[in-house]
Amino acid sequence: MKISDKCIKWLKNKENKVQDKTGRHIIYDDSTGRPVNPYAPLPSGATIGYGHLIRRGEDYAQGLTEQQAIDLLAADVSIAERAVQDNITVNLTQNQYDALVALVYNIGVGAFKHSTVLKYINNPEFHSIIYPDLESAWRAWNRTQGKVSNGLVRRRHCEWNMFSRGIY
Repeated sequence: MKISDKCIKWLKNKENKVQDKTGRHIIYDDSTGRPVNPYAPLPSGATIGYGHLIRRGEDYAQGLTEQQAIDLLAADVSIAERAVQDNITVNLTQNQYDALVALVYNIGVGAFKHSTVLKYINNPEFHSIIYPDLESAWRAWNRTQGKVSNGLVRRRHCEWNMFSRGIY
């Protein structure tokens, strides 16, 4: 399975992006959406393009063109897709696959591999004391820096609608 064009468009609309006056994507703080000085030490949530979390050793001080941002999104999505493909053991519909890739793109591969979401999807007999069903386990991924984020609450709601109802 591959992510649909519909989901790529959805991701581009959901992910923050910050551009300068010339249209170049610039570094921003993911939690605030505000531009950051690319020549100062970057905050832990330094991001560029369509939600690419900047890793140690990556240099985006000059920003990105739109095409470079799209290419970086595609590379990051392929990592999320591989995590879904490698860890989900049941058949999925396209909308379920897309929603899972969107979730993994946002929470990260490591978090997904150890998530209750994964356990519920792979094992219909699974039960959690903390999360009584898949939906509650999914929606629980709503915190940033230890605090509930209204943006993540909305995102999980949209992902859940994509997963459960095929609404993008």
